Amino acid sequence: MIIRLVRMHFSPETSERFLEIFEEMNQHIRSFEGCQGLELYREIDDAHSFTTYSFWDSIEHLETYRKSDLFKSTWAKVKPLMRSKPSAVSYERIYPRESLQQEN
Repeated sequence: MIIRLVRMHFSPETSERFLEIFEEMNQHIRSFEGCQGLELYREIDDAHSFTTYSFWDSIEHLETYRKSDLFKSTWAKVKPLMRSKPSAVSYERIYPRESLQQEN
């Protein structure tokens, strides 16, 4: 499983628009092949900064999404709203492994 975190910072004038776009698009993203879940978090110390947390079957599924029209059209709406460059990082889950969960 791949976990993708994307941290984004908005201004007070644009953060509500971001939330509207997220509300509009999140089911489409969740329905994308290989996506196992999508969550959104708001930072405690900055109400206009958010992090998306998505779960993917594989890096190939994530990359297919990132090259898709869905991603490109969503990102084209979101990126201009940001007050600074976003940061993204992907993780591969190592523990707990599926086999360990099944043994217990």
